[in-house]
Amino acid sequence: MSLADHFRELRRRLIWALVGWLIASIAGWFCYQPAIDFISRPLAGIENSQTQLNFQTISAAFDLKLKVAAWIGLVGSSPWWIFQLAAFIGPGMRRGEKRHVVVFGLIGVVLFAVGAVAGVVVAPRAVQLLVSFVPDQATALLAANSYVGFYMYLVIAFGVSFLLPEMLVAANFLGLVKVSTLLHGWRVAVLVAFTLAAVINPLPSPAPMIVQALVMVGLYYLAVLVAHRHERRLARRRAADETGRLA
Repeated sequence: MSLADHFRELRRRLIWALVGWLIASIAGWFCYQPAIDFISRPLAGIENSQTQLNFQTISAAFDLKLKVAAWIGLVGSSPWWIFQLAAFIGPGMRRGEKRHVVVFGLIGVVLFAVGAVAGVVVAPRAVQLLVSFVPDQATALLAANSYVGFYMYLVIAFGVSFLLPEMLVAANFLGLVKVSTLLHGWRVAVLVAFTLAAVINPLPSPAPMIVQALVMVGLYYLAVLVAHRHERRLARRRAADETGRLA
């Protein structure tokens, strides 16, 4: 495919991904109340603290509903836009490798789902821990957009962080990154993993951050292993083709 064809394909996949997101967001509009109840549930479990969500402007509730609907749409349509990404990568692969598009899509969906679930698990603990610093005699009036945005950010950030190693594998399959480069850059990868974990993990305790960073490092080395096996398979195929031509 030419560069222009790649751009046209990218535009087409982005349009389809956005259409799927829009449709899922419309469904998310009608799921707003259960979603906001679930998101605000950690506040009800805080002992000895009066905590309330505060809508600071007349349009804040409407704006929040739009944001939550878009967030539900992004998470709910993740299988769709992840497969669109995999389908975009597909034309850049050799004919024998296009079967990996489905595998890339399935693994991407699983990784994003695991990361999002991790965000859902971490978010309530972070909320309860941070709000616990409010004095007993005080009432915490939390800006609804800020609180809900914090929750939604964690879920998306965790989900995307778990997708990064698969992006490295995809780059290797497309010939953009070699295993040797990934191996030589292991220090940078570890630094990025711990930095990213420190940024997106709101818990003040270092243990959750370290666990998350180690999981990301483990996924990185798993990506390196997959890329290594891929390069070895390509080397054997090229050797076999060369032998066939000489014969």
